Amino acid sequence: MNRIFTVLCVVAFMVSAADAANQSRKHHKPVKITRTANRRAPAVDLSQANNPQTKSVGPHTSGPAVLRAQILLDRAAFSPGEIDDAYGPNLRSAIHGFQTAHQLPATDELGLETWALLEMDSEPVLIPYEISAEDVAGPFEEIPADIMERAKLQALGFQSPLELLGEKFHVSPRVLRLLNKGKAFDKEGEQILVPNVGTPGEPIRKAASILVLVRKSDMTVTALDAQGMVMAQFPASAGSEHDPLPIGKWKIKGVARNPVFHYSPKLFWDAEPGNSAAKIAAGPNNPVGVVWIDLSKSHYGIHGTPEPSQVGHAQSHGCIRLTNWDAMRLAGLVSPGMTAILTE
Repeated sequence: MNRIFTVLCVVAFMVSAADAANQSRKHHKPVKITRTANRRAPAVDLSQANNPQTKSVGPHTSGPAVLRAQILLDRAAFSPGEIDDAYGPNLRSAIHGFQTAHQLPATDELGLETWALLEMDSEPVLIPYEISAEDVAGPFEEIPADIMERAKLQALGFQSPLELLGEKFHVSPRVLRLLNKGKAFDKEGEQILVPNVGTPGEPIRKAASILVLVRKSDMTVTALDAQGMVMAQFPASAGSEHDPLPIGKWKIKGVARNPVFHYSPKLFWDAEPGNSAAKIAAGPNNPVGVVWIDLSKSHYGIHGTPEPSQVGHAQSHGCIRLTNWDAMRLAGLVSPGMTAILTE
């Protein structure tokens, strides 16, 4: 199965493979860019996504067919990023990658031939789920925007059960609400409808290399096998005018899960005056999310993010940023010594 990964980020302090638990990365408010997704409200019930769609999915479309396409592509390891039922740059990149990997012309539309391949996965795309005691156990705590205030927290966990469930099923809270009108997301035993992202058929082999491609039209991370075939593809935010992506060939040094973030204001051009060095606790709302993949380029790594909706829609402070779930997938494929190629 093909797979792609897109994420690189500058670390807030020097990182070594042996010091993986304390790895950190530069991160602050995302820098907005002009590419935006179509986020129109759907005209029909999103639960219709379980019915196979034959109509084309392309620019300016939204609703059940788009939702179905996003879930099927996610399961095929061509991630659309956060599932949001709207055609945007992340979905376009996922369609391009899937088509190219299956020897189809890469277009901006998901037509009949692409649908036929995706529909070989016959599992329903939406399934019932019973909210568990673990889902609502918490603790849940609002995360302050100010980095110095965040440093005072003992953990950077989820802010609500809705946020937890969104990450668990790779879906935006807005879409989760639309699928479950009138449902309580903080109630154990509540039955809700969720994307069937399941456990995608993770390859039993490791990737041979990672390709980070950054263009104005898309930003993706791709995992390749020893034969150069795509194993997976993910959308990413990578670099900016102030902190450009370090083009070149680098090595993966190691992987840290649930890393602590070491903030150094000297590494941020837009740090607030008076900010001091600080240690930010681990958790899904940590500035580098739940995974840090260390690169041989000092202060750089591939990592998760507390803001999945911004991946592919905002620039970074020199880093490569993935959704937490995509970063976790990538972490399972890489190993120390693997080559990471960063290119425009």
